[in-house]
Amino acid sequence: MKKNLLMWDETLFRDPEVLEIDYVPEQFEFRDAQMRELAFQIRPGLRGGRPLNTICKGLPGTGKTTSIRKLFAEIEESTKKLVPVYINCQIDNTKFAIISQIYRKLVGHLPPSSGTSFKQVFDAVARILIKDEIVLLVALDDANYLLYENEINKVLYTLLRSHESYEGTRIGVIVIVSDLDVDLTRAIDARVASVFRPAEIYFPPYENAEIHEIMKARAMQGLFQGVLSEEMLDLVVGQTLKSGDLRVGIDLLKRATLTAEHAARRSIGREDICGAYEVSKYLHLSYTIKTLKDEERQILNSFARRAAQEHEMNAGEVYKSIKESLSIGYTRFYEIIKKMDAMRLINLEYREGKGRTRIITLRYDPAKILEYLA
Repeated sequence: MKKNLLMWDETLFRDPEVLEIDYVPEQFEFRDAQMRELAFQIRPGLRGGRPLNTICKGLPGTGKTTSIRKLFAEIEESTKKLVPVYINCQIDNTKFAIISQIYRKLVGHLPPSSGTSFKQVFDAVARILIKDEIVLLVALDDANYLLYENEINKVLYTLLRSHESYEGTRIGVIVIVSDLDVDLTRAIDARVASVFRPAEIYFPPYENAEIHEIMKARAMQGLFQGVLSEEMLDLVVGQTLKSGDLRVGIDLLKRATLTAEHAARRSIGREDICGAYEVSKYLHLSYTIKTLKDEERQILNSFARRAAQEHEMNAGEVYKSIKESLSIGYTRFYEIIKKMDAMRLINLEYREGKGRTRIITLRYDPAKILEYLA
């Protein structure tokens, strides 16, 4: 009888790293125009000048972050005088946290976590830039997370007007935005706008044929021959298109391979892909919930429990029910629900009635939200 079961030490993965969503491929297809525009914006920094400021805008999973990472790797290979710093604003979303990451890039470690002021850290950063004649290029990924509590203005003002307090500093900024409803040029104030003046580079969603080529290349690099048939590749592409996010497709392929491997099969089947999609389609929800603060998690938890009884929730009524247990003012509560709306966790609508009523609905199944919160 032909042996089809996998031995305990066998695997379907040729290179599992290729199927990680933060993997940067050597051959990066279908973003040549955007990469050329970005290179043009960065080029003055390679000559010792200040890089031109840029906004990279597009839906999640359209290649914005990978484009930046590819160019930053090229910069680091070619020069020490232009230092690129990538910041994930889902994680580091305050002025102090962002400057601390810049400090770590230049010094090799974070500043002391206590007893150190923002001014001390930025003074140290500026001194290094001036002393070593370094040009700084900062990429703020998912910068829409900085829109709350005016952090975007604080960060951009500090970076882009640094030369006024520290003569000789040269800093350029790339802002990456994944929410197409966000108009960053309207969100920043006049004193920032006067020095920001960005060019905007748009990253359109990948088309069917493009997703097919990308997923095929990942499968060929990451999996052994014969593990993913052409028919199953088409199914992966279809599920990826359904989600509209390339990262979902990559995560889906990884999970489907693990499922087939666990079942001791030598190839991926339809049931592996469909089962994996039921998890991968919540990729955005999973990642976003991880970035929430305790107070925000408690409010989202309240929304999910209440949504089990009522699909549409009146913001004022929800606030009344949770304000005592959370000891939160309405202004802060409203800031949090605006943030959750921008993060695509909830929909926040306004309706005219007795005054202007704010209506909250969830973008995900309440049970799933509670599951990921737990």
